[in-house]
Amino acid sequence: MDCSGEHNPSSTSPPHTGTTIVAVTYAGGVVIGADSRVSTGNYISNRASDKITPLTDRVYLLRSGSASDTQAVSDYVRYFTEQHESQLQRPALVKTVAGMIRSMNYQYKHLVGAMIVAGWDAAGGPQVYGCPIGGTLSKESWTTDGSGSTYIWGYLDEEFREGMTRSEAEDLVATALELAMARDGSSGGMVRLVTITEKGAERRLIKPEEHPVLWDELPTPLGVVV
Repeated sequence: MDCSGEHNPSSTSPPHTGTTIVAVTYAGGVVIGADSRVSTGNYISNRASDKITPLTDRVYLLRSGSASDTQAVSDYVRYFTEQHESQLQRPALVKTVAGMIRSMNYQYKHLVGAMIVAGWDAAGGPQVYGCPIGGTLSKESWTTDGSGSTYIWGYLDEEFREGMTRSEAEDLVATALELAMARDGSSGGMVRLVTITEKGAERRLIKPEEHPVLWDELPTPLGVVV
């Protein structure tokens, strides 16, 4: 995630979405996760940020891209959602909130935000919507975005299966994020997880010292020439 705020809409270079965000559905809920690194160019400005933003009690937004742009979008959508719930006197549907995100991303093309909306509601159960830069909205069983997603699309496609347990889904998201953080220089820090069910949302934090050491991160044995 970039906090420099220096993106030029007329530039021919691709927008920087340094981060890794993942959302996975399972039988009974949704598990979402993100790394915690924020950078300004090549400088790491925050190694413990929170890129998982609540929009309602059971609908959350995963943010990648420009930190200021995605924070502005989340603030506006949270406000409109509160008005919507006040008028209807019931919790907002996940697809309704996702539609608000899509609308802002589409109408304001200068915004640099690749986001994921995930949550649970009584009408549709666990749901995940991908909303990449430009305003597309796609309902998926799982999705990922950000610069680190390049390294884990294949892993998630291979390991995801319908009807997973909560524990299996949490392990899948955590492992995917750890794999992305090991390869992507713009992703790092801690792994933040949120599990959303009918009962609400529960957070979990995995600190760097708790991450597994991947095989290619092991030190070279003494006497071995690389």
